[in-house]
Amino acid sequence: MEEDIKKCIEVLRNGGLILYPTDTVWGIGCDATNSEAVKKVYALKQRDDSKSLIVLFDNVQRICGYVDRMPDVAYDMIELSDKPLTLILDGAKNLAANLIAADGSVGVRATNEKFSHDLCMRFRKPIVSTSANISGQPAAAIFSEISPEIIAGVDYVVDYRKDDMQKHKPSSIIRLQRNGMVKIIRD
Repeated sequence: MEEDIKKCIEVLRNGGLILYPTDTVWGIGCDATNSEAVKKVYALKQRDDSKSLIVLFDNVQRICGYVDRMPDVAYDMIELSDKPLTLILDGAKNLAANLIAADGSVGVRATNEKFSHDLCMRFRKPIVSTSANISGQPAAAIFSEISPEIIAGVDYVVDYRKDDMQKHKPSSIIRLQRNGMVKIIRD
């Protein structure tokens, strides 16, 4: 795992793409503050850049540096959630402009999974985490489900958990608006 993390950090710092295990499904990742790297993710996924990508953090406190205001209820929701939870929050800042939705929001998640947590902590910046698939195709729950096209399109493929056959599911997604409105996007 240590060598994977070192190599990932090198690739991320150079604007490259990684293929890595997360607390949910396998993900395509890049430096969430690098607009050129984010552009590569959209191209690889053949995804319209109007559809936002999720950003991973190693802890909830670090999210605060990338949104204008972290709603108090967000802390409770994350703490009480029994599975990975992505929150869509208003007032995104300090991220690549092409990562922020037209309404100024961004999807964020604090990860507890060992590899993705340690990677985010050591990189010290948020990392894009979008499912490792072509847009519209099923997400890859295990490594063997990832298409050769995606594998060939990244700069580094993590070895850690490649043989893990436990199928993980995508996160729940909840939209928290400034006005207090809460909307469940995906349960």
